[in-house]
Amino acid sequence: MEYRKLPRGGEDISILGLGTSSVGAASEREIEETVTFALENGINYFDMASADAKPFGAYGRAVAGSRDKVYYQIHFGANYETGSYGWTVNLDTVKQSIDWQLRMLKTDYIDFGFIHCIDEPSDLKKVLSGGILPYIQELKKQGIVRHIGLSSHTPALVNQVLDMDLIDMVMFSINPGYDYRHGDYAIGNVEERMALYRRCEAEGVGISVMKAFSGGQLLNAKTSPFGKALSEYQCIQYALDKPGVVTVLPGIRGKSDLERILGFFTVLPEERDYSVLGTFAPQAAGGICVYCNHCQPCPAGLDVGLINKYYDLTKAGDKLAHSHYLKLEKKADACIGCGHCDSRCPFHVNQMKRMKSIGTYFGE
Repeated sequence: MEYRKLPRGGEDISILGLGTSSVGAASEREIEETVTFALENGINYFDMASADAKPFGAYGRAVAGSRDKVYYQIHFGANYETGSYGWTVNLDTVKQSIDWQLRMLKTDYIDFGFIHCIDEPSDLKKVLSGGILPYIQELKKQGIVRHIGLSSHTPALVNQVLDMDLIDMVMFSINPGYDYRHGDYAIGNVEERMALYRRCEAEGVGISVMKAFSGGQLLNAKTSPFGKALSEYQCIQYALDKPGVVTVLPGIRGKSDLERILGFFTVLPEERDYSVLGTFAPQAAGGICVYCNHCQPCPAGLDVGLINKYYDLTKAGDKLAHSHYLKLEKKADACIGCGHCDSRCPFHVNQMKRMKSIGTYFGE
């Protein structure tokens, strides 16, 4: 494992951490084994923005006895009271969620307390006026939160928070698809995004990278915006080469995924090299779902991200994905057209229209 030092604090952080969004698909036993394997291989940074509540207890058991050797990135605004991920700016709900997360993780402190998923000016206003930020700041005074951070997909809002001189770490989406295409899908053109990375580097604010593979789209030629596939290793190296980046947090589904990801350290340098990007002609594309589930919870109970993923994979020729879609309890035709997902999507996907298209495609 290789480590990078956090500018504000000096902690040595593994350049590969773990994202938790997908691991809930595994059993609790496998999650525990995966986290133990990660620790054995020097991974010490864990993001806890999970798609569901299952991983927290498994993490708590796996890390027991090694708590002083790991760093948790915990989100103030991620809510698991239903068992699945939800987004909230209600202060009482945030407090209840943080208390629950600490109990499940068997810890009494938070290494990185993150203002969660601030993508719109109204989101930031709610966090500031609703008491969430003062709550995090008070916990920092008490020593319960060691560092304050922010997760966002919007460069302008990250810059606004940087102006406040509050944060030591930003969780930001970095991959070649986002950086080299203009328009709403990438949120900020390449100049604006690179300027943000450089500012973080200059001001000593670390970046933890989410969506390094663009929800898996970059790994498949049929879904890649470039028309050609990149490897996981190329995407990881691409992110690590950006100014300010301290760690990359791939979403893994279990131990086998982690074993493959750790191959990053043993492959030949040419297998990490992404200079092939220079031969790609980026396509003008927008409104593509990357299955991030920031639209959750759906009032009608749809797993919007999973529906989109199975649809995209089916169109790319994955017969197993077609079968998985047909087994879903609630399919695209259950959409009630309330607009909740459209209002929360950081990538401006028209999910209501997309649900109709998906329903028609599968003959519903």
